[in-house]
Amino acid sequence: MTYQPKSEFLRVIIERGFLADCTDLQALDDALIAGVVPAYIGYDATAASLHVGHLLNIMLLRWFQKTGHKPITLMGGGTTKVGDPSFRSDERPLLGPEQIDANIAGMQKVFAQYLDYGDAPGQAIMRNNAEWLDGLNYLDFLRDIGRHFSVNRMLSFESVKSRLDREQSLSFLEFNYMILQAYDFMELNRRYGCLLQMGGSDQWGNIINGIDLTRRVIDSEVYGLTTPLLTTSDGKKMGKSQGGAIWLNGEMLSPYEFWQFWRNTTDADVGRFLKLYTELPVDECDRLGALEGSEINAAKIILANEVTTLLHGAEAAKTAEATAREVFEKGGAGDDLPTLTLSADEVGDGISIVQLITRSGLAGSGKEAKRLISGGGAQMNDAALTDPGVMVTSDDLATPIKLSAGKKRHALVQLQS
Repeated sequence: MTYQPKSEFLRVIIERGFLADCTDLQALDDALIAGVVPAYIGYDATAASLHVGHLLNIMLLRWFQKTGHKPITLMGGGTTKVGDPSFRSDERPLLGPEQIDANIAGMQKVFAQYLDYGDAPGQAIMRNNAEWLDGLNYLDFLRDIGRHFSVNRMLSFESVKSRLDREQSLSFLEFNYMILQAYDFMELNRRYGCLLQMGGSDQWGNIINGIDLTRRVIDSEVYGLTTPLLTTSDGKKMGKSQGGAIWLNGEMLSPYEFWQFWRNTTDADVGRFLKLYTELPVDECDRLGALEGSEINAAKIILANEVTTLLHGAEAAKTAEATAREVFEKGGAGDDLPTLTLSADEVGDGISIVQLITRSGLAGSGKEAKRLISGGGAQMNDAALTDPGVMVTSDDLATPIKLSAGKKRHALVQLQS
């Protein structure tokens, strides 16, 4: 990149690898130098928690605030009722208002760990687009807003085109999503002076729509900035694991499991992830990422500790590291491992090892658990399991048993006291 930014925010995010594209880098840089800039990222409330796939843009908002600007977290109380079709092969299930509100409450807990909310110029604010979308009059909206959108152009966006090229259904409801998101940007500019929308690079088309609409309707100049869509060095989508999504809420994924996800980072990703997901100086990230052999494991522990501290606090990170050391170095069970607690009725005359592996989250299905056992990847109390027909009784559970999938994933199973 030839342009050398003057603003601290752009310098930081370019150096750390956050920037994929920007609609007008120089004009945005000038605005960031001139004063406090409000910027937003939108989050639809499709689940009770955010996941690791959201963390890159949460860190972007955090850096935005740390460099003196005002983040807006826009909750999609209105747009969640429609569903973003971007790069999906099917329609999202529609949620009711109660579920959407419950999901927003769960997501708020995560944002509170990363951003400082309040009314001061540099403090973050949270808004819900249901405030302006729920009360729209359909005919007025079509006349005042819909006339600015060309169907030909909307059909050309990659997120829509890819769905149609595969001859997969795209509902009229979903087709409207990009208009609603554009309207969000215009409303945030009108109400809060929001000058910038940020998001993943899959949102580029939606962001451009919002910029165009804001200029056409209220003659205001706004900007867009995107982050790269991250994959790990082995080509997998960031944030996915064998057990499913890596949730950011502690009630949905324990701090130990979260810590372990980062400890299991591939060697080639350590330096990049330290820059994106921690606040360590870039030189230190580069130094740690360049380590080789057994030394890179120390860098992975630093990565896991730093990321876990930001989300769950220093004590949780310390406890997770101690548990991991006990499990891996001493072969113990570890007090902080994910735990499946069963009642005596559930165990009855015996419960199959396949059920235990599945219910403890070490496998996504009974079929996967059987494959794990037949492939030699499952252990009970550090002894290899070879027979998927093994039954575990209440006597076996007189003391908790430790189940393992490979060398890095573990869980405890215990009887309810």
